[in-house]
Amino acid sequence: MDAVTPHVMFYLFGIPVTDTVTSTWIIMAILALIAWYLGKKAPVALEMVVDFLHDQLSDVMGISAMSYLPFLGTFFLFIAASNVLSLIPGVTNPTRDLNTPAALALVVFFSVYYWGIRKKGVGRYFRELADPIFLLPFEIIGQLTRTLSLTLRLFGNVISVDLIVAILLMLVPLIAPSILAAYGAITGLIQAYIFTVLASVYVAAGVATVDEGEQDESVDDAAHSAA
Repeated sequence: MDAVTPHVMFYLFGIPVTDTVTSTWIIMAILALIAWYLGKKAPVALEMVVDFLHDQLSDVMGISAMSYLPFLGTFFLFIAASNVLSLIPGVTNPTRDLNTPAALALVVFFSVYYWGIRKKGVGRYFRELADPIFLLPFEIIGQLTRTLSLTLRLFGNVISVDLIVAILLMLVPLIAPSILAAYGAITGLIQAYIFTVLASVYVAAGVATVDEGEQDESVDDAAHSAA
């Protein structure tokens, strides 16, 4: 438990700042610098990344993901960078702290309501959320449950990979490090993809209208595939 418990690094105005928070700041700064550099020096490369994310998310959502790309793309880039950069000594993976996956999942939870209400309006959104209306509390409970699932899925997968790496390092300490570093990077990218796909599915379901039956089916299929 000590390995997954955040450790206080210093205090800022009396507020404890943990190692996962400092790593989050470092990762955010690195991503911002990379985006700035690519925008100035290699805009074609940046455009390729944007196009790739747009195509992938549009296929999952069944609609154009351009309006949601800054939001959903940031999830993928942050989680992927967190898992890859944590291979650097001294950088703690923020998703190893349960607070980070929980915060990301809560952002997804509220974003579903935000995008749905923004597209449909308050009245229409809640009318379409549950039909008949007395099922609305159960629908909200279901959304809270999937938020918990999203949290535990990311946290549990990251911790399980760390445990596997630790065990193999004890068994084969000489050959394991390079192989396990590659394994950790690959699984980190997969977890970033899964989290982003599920977030895309939930947002797509939130903005879908009742007459978009085919889209709803594609959204459900994508959720089952990602799970």
